[in-house]
Parts: sequence; C-alpha cells; structure tokens
Amino acid sequence: MRSCNLKAYAKINLGLDVLRRREDGYHEVSMIMQTVNLYDNLYIKRIEKEDIIINCNRRYLPTNENNIIHKTATLLKKEYNLPGGIFVDLKKNIPVAAGMAGGSTDAAAVLVGMNRLFDLGLSGERLMELGVMIGADVPYCVMRGTALSEGIGERLTGLPALPPCYILIAKPEISVSTGFVYKNLVLNEDTPHPDIPGMAEAIRQGDLEGVISRMGNVLETVTIPDYPIVKDYKDALASYGAEGVLMSGSGPTVFGIFTSKERGYEAADLMKERFPRGTVIFTRPFSINR
Repeated sequence: MRSCNLKAYAKINLGLDVLRRREDGYHEVSMIMQTVNLYDNLYIKRIEKEDIIINCNRRYLPTNENNIIHKTATLLKKEYNLPGGIFVDLKKNIPVAAGMAGGSTDAAAVLVGMNRLFDLGLSGERLMELGVMIGADVPYCVMRGTALSEGIGERLTGLPALPPCYILIAKPEISVSTGFVYKNLVLNEDTPHPDIPGMAEAIRQGDLEGVISRMGNVLETVTIPDYPIVKDYKDALASYGAEGVLMSGSGPTVFGIFTSKERGYEAADLMKERFPRGTVIFTRPFSINR
C-alpha cells in the first residue's frame, strides 16, 4: 500500500473532572469522552524523499515541524527507522483551538495511516502508547467511541455506545489556550466536581437522562469568567431546547444534546441567526460499535 485516506473524528467531553495537579505539571483527570460525526480528511502517501510534506486547506495552520502531524510522523520515523517520507493532504473541518481534539485526532490518524503504509503491524495498544508521547488526547483519538479517560488521559476504558441522540455543536469566534485554562484552574473544597463514575454507569445502563443529569466540566470555572460569550452560547442552546448543555474540553466550543432531530435543526438555525460569526454544526455521536 502506497497511500490511504483516513477520517480523523472530533470529540466532545460529556463530563470532565480534574482531580489534582501532579508534581510533573500534568493534571490527573477523569473524563467521559465521546466521538462525534465531524471529521478532518487526511490523504497520506509514502514518498521516496526523506521529507514530511504537509498540505492544508487552512492557510493559518503551520505545515512545518510545529504541526502535530509533522511531530507524529517524525516520532514514528525515528522509533522504527522508517525509510523515505510521507506526504499528507489535510482537509481541516474540525474547528481549531476549540476543545474538540482537532490536532490530536489528526495525530492519531497519522499513527494509524503510517502503521498501514509501512506495514509496521503495531497493535492499537502500541499506537496508543506512542500517542501519549505526542499528546494526552491522542490515545483516545486512536481508540474513539465512548470511553472513560483517566490519569492524564492515557488510561482508557471503553464504554457502550451512547444512547441515540443528536449533538448541536456551537463555537464562538474566539480561541482558548488549554495551557492558560489548566494553569489558572483552582482546585479546592468549593470546586464543583461532576459525577463521572455515575455517568459511566448511566451509559452502561443505556440511560441517556442519567448521562444528561450528570454533565459537568470543571474547566468552565476558568474559561467562562474569562470568556463570558461561552456562557451566552450555553444559555442560548438551553433556551432553544437542548436537554443538556456543556462546554467541551477547555472551550470555547459548547454543545447541546437533543433527542428530537427537528428541535435540533430548529436550534441550529436559531444559533446561526443569533451568532452569525460563530460556527454551528448539527451532528450525531459516532460509535465504532454501531
């Protein structure tokens, strides 16, 4: 095989808790991750030259060694002494700096793609181990689906598919630094911690209402005070009929869960009308089990 086409799916956090800051600077987390049917397209081809060439439809994204795709390919080449190089054509559809693992999922796709193209025969577990060396969300993006994520994000437990529903994603026209959010996160007795174990059990029981009632994201305590528009988006989604509303990751993307497709489409139109400069996407959960 000389080339392949891959879909790199986005994620949302149905629940995100931060338990403590570790001595190495990383944070111990407990999260419920969910893949959604929104994805970047990657065309990956082996080339003879010892180069990593990236082409992207978003001109503002770097295509040099500062791109996570470049870092991932470099890691694999060094780890397995791979000959030649690769060409990657990236069609970016996932919003950037949005709390949806847009970069991490591209890295995961490159791991999967190069594993195929160079006939490395690496297991999913090994790809996830390599993914931790690139970023905390990369192992989950290799796994996909619905999962409990612990540690710094590398300890993953697969869960059953989320009960049928619709997801309305809305991103303000701003970017939020994940580093800034974690640096300014205060964990004390007043910090509101979501019930992640209870949410995981609700998913196992197929109880969507139980999932929605436990939605929470501790990082909202940092992002929303500094970026009040995130709360404006959340309030609007709730007023338009979303049954559960939450910020994904460190933001600024928020999402609403709907059980009615018609109500979800109506809400999407209302969000576009109210926030014409934002990004609004109506989609569904993606599950590898369906």
